[in-house]
Amino acid sequence: MTRARIVLLCSVLALVGAGCGIRPTGVMNGGTAPSGISQGMRIYFASDRGLRGVPRPDVTLDQLEDSLKLLLSGPTAQERADGLINLVPEDTGFSATAHDGHVTLDIPGPAAASPQEQGTGQLVCTLARAEVLVHGTRPDKVQVTVVSENGPAGPYQCQQFLSR
Repeated sequence: MTRARIVLLCSVLALVGAGCGIRPTGVMNGGTAPSGISQGMRIYFASDRGLRGVPRPDVTLDQLEDSLKLLLSGPTAQERADGLINLVPEDTGFSATAHDGHVTLDIPGPAAASPQEQGTGQLVCTLARAEVLVHGTRPDKVQVTVVSENGPAGPYQCQQFLSR
């Protein structure tokens, strides 16, 4: 072997022996891995940190309007203590229909609907979750259009309101 090859071989062996500099650790428990879509109904309320979904595990829905009734009933006392509020006006005659994962929310009168408003997000995300439970639509396929006196707004997906 030539001197150059010996130096190269020793250099490679020294690098391999040195490793990457990260010291080994023992096994660390990261908890149970999430699996699948959360079960049961979730309704969404506003907070100073954006929308937050809260579970309603004992609720079963037969139609989309049932989710609006849940939302309009507002957060529980504990949820209010945690800083959650409802920005959706009470009982304004909302109605919702769905066809192939496309939900249409009819709001009588004028309404401002934009992805910057948490009130709109509450409606969109709550209806999207209801659509998943009532009709079995995949969550990433649900789109909600808000129709008011001002015309249609959207379609929106819940993720638009949660990614802040």
